[in-house]
Amino acid sequence: MPRPVELTRIVKRLLPSQRGALKLARRYGDALVCVRYRHNANGTYRYTTVELVVEEAPVLSRKTENAIVGVRIAQAEVELQRRVREKGARWDPVAKLWRMPGKLMRALGLLDRVSPM
Repeated sequence: MPRPVELTRIVKRLLPSQRGALKLARRYGDALVCVRYRHNANGTYRYTTVELVVEEAPVLSRKTENAIVGVRIAQAEVELQRRVREKGARWDPVAKLWRMPGKLMRALGLLDRVSPM
């Protein structure tokens, strides 16, 4: 059974910096993308909805599988450094990053440590 908000139409879309969205912008901070005001079919109810950013992660395409990526590994993570070195990763002393193929980075679960180059 559809929820009431699914049977509505959007009557207004606001950015976080616009009047009518400021209170919600204070509440949700930088995670707020937009605020939408919706009305039901006969216009007797108004629903306020928000769009939030809940996760941020780099996108890996098939091109990235073979591309060399930079990965941050802390100095104290000696065991992880040993593992990536054994798999063929190379330390870049200038950038202070471990360079490795995207495929290796993904296999080791290091996606959240990718650094923009």
